[in-house]
Amino acid sequence: MRIKREDIRNIAIIAHVDHGKTTLVDQLLRQSGTFRANQEVEDRVMDSNDIERERGITILSKNTAIQYGDTKINIIDTPGHADFGGEVERVLKMVDGVILVVDAYEGVMPQTKFVLEKALSLNLAVVVCINKIDRPDGRPNEVIDEVLELMMDLGASDEQLDCPFVFASARNGYAVTDLDDERVDMKPLFETILSSIPAPEGDPDESTQMLISTIDYNEFTGRVGIGRITNGTIKVNGEVMIVNHHDPSVHKKVRITKLYTFNGLDKIDTDTATVGEIVAVSGIADLHIGDTLCDIENPVAIPFQKISEPTLSMNFMVNDSPLAGREGKFVTSRHIRDRLMRELNTDVSLRVEETPNSENSYKVSGRGELHLSVLIENMRREGYEFAVSKAEVIYETDERGRKLEPMELAYIDVPDEFSGSVIQKLSQRKGELLGMTPINPGYTRLQFSIPSRGLIGYRGEFLTDTKGNGVINTSFEGYEEYKGDISYRKTGSLIAFESGTSVTYGLFNAQDRGTLFIGPGEEVYAGMIVGENPRTEDIEVNVCKTKHLTNTRTSSSDEALRLVPPKILSLEQALDYIDTDELVEITPKHLRIRKKILDSRARYRANKK
Repeated sequence: MRIKREDIRNIAIIAHVDHGKTTLVDQLLRQSGTFRANQEVEDRVMDSNDIERERGITILSKNTAIQYGDTKINIIDTPGHADFGGEVERVLKMVDGVILVVDAYEGVMPQTKFVLEKALSLNLAVVVCINKIDRPDGRPNEVIDEVLELMMDLGASDEQLDCPFVFASARNGYAVTDLDDERVDMKPLFETILSSIPAPEGDPDESTQMLISTIDYNEFTGRVGIGRITNGTIKVNGEVMIVNHHDPSVHKKVRITKLYTFNGLDKIDTDTATVGEIVAVSGIADLHIGDTLCDIENPVAIPFQKISEPTLSMNFMVNDSPLAGREGKFVTSRHIRDRLMRELNTDVSLRVEETPNSENSYKVSGRGELHLSVLIENMRREGYEFAVSKAEVIYETDERGRKLEPMELAYIDVPDEFSGSVIQKLSQRKGELLGMTPINPGYTRLQFSIPSRGLIGYRGEFLTDTKGNGVINTSFEGYEEYKGDISYRKTGSLIAFESGTSVTYGLFNAQDRGTLFIGPGEEVYAGMIVGENPRTEDIEVNVCKTKHLTNTRTSSSDEALRLVPPKILSLEQALDYIDTDELVEITPKHLRIRKKILDSRARYRANKK
């Protein structure tokens, strides 16, 4: 018999990047009494990964649970960046409703549309939380209209359009259902969750079914599968069958050795769990996202959301530079392959293929530059040494044989004085201006439809053009007919002429040619890129050149030479900067940019062809 678990609510918190999801979860945890009164808790407690804390963004979806009165609320904090949309898509199968968080100033943004569309298509209940109402430039009433307009555009049902609105300041720890109410605590949001998000339903006596939506990894227990029990009951030491809706070859009997439920930030051991619970199971080696754990006598798989395909790819290859193998712990193609295959276990949006023309290279495809750069940064921190090529978009062909390319919808907030140069640059990159809206005194929001490849390498240029005051947000819109050639870069490279150590005298002579990326005392090799030439051609410079000694002049007079501080590139800037004939060499301690062909004569011959 189907029952409703009124003592449980399963919700996901979804939003555009930086609209305050993780801070909101912090407050819900604090005000539900999850932490002891004297317990020290850092901000954004759910962002547990080092890169998440450094960049202030959520990359991986996280599970937590709080107790409010007699009801357990399972909460999933999801990423807001478009590149991690795959994380959002798969966890929505675990919940019955979502809290859509929208910034009271920024309003509806590209990723708001993406995550809301996924939630509506699964027919989930929606609670809209207008966050940051304490901002002096907030416009909550206008944002309500924007959200309702978006819901109508996405074809929301009458019940979904009738969703409740809550106004909050997650940072200050209060929520209200009416802007004129007294602002005290988060109680109005808790009450709205209980009244508006349906309780999970299922039959505890039917055959067991649990869809694995997330995979975690623990050094002690191995793979940990997280999902929601749709029907039946799961017990420790019980035998279940693994099946997969999209892959009939998956059919294996396994035993569950550990079963956990969530409480706050902890996993709690339990012997049994039933319908509606979000649980974690461990002890199953070959468990993958999309697998269903079900009854041995009646193995019926649950259909799994098909994840959107990647739009961008780059080659990961063995580092073969003259400085290779000095810093990395893992440097061979086998090491790189094993690490990439391990990443596939937890990242459903990633694709890895072996390249046919090289044993030492792998084509890695993802949802965007940030998606791939986070993987590169993680590998680098783990001690891997390798090289990567320029990101290139993945083209498709339609039934009429036309070449199609991925398109992005870009929302760009810029000071009025810079809007002209931004429009000019994006038009050169095949962007089409869809609209201009004044959003605040002195600021304009530009809306562009632009090929994904038109945005490769643009973000750094954009920050320079807007003096750091512009904000650009994008989301994948689909495939359209090829828009024509785009020249990626209007500058050339300064290439080291010989191997050695850079010296002040050589750098002083080279800096007249452009912007340097290195300072004195750094090891360089022939073919390594040491700077940027403002003109389009590449120039070879000798940064290792020392002054000849004479009776009257000594090399110590170099100290009088003034060097312009070098432009040190971050990983994203380096990936943006390189052209199709260049690579980024990645080691645990250094990032270097180089030509694919290091020898200048071989490079000259290759360019002649």
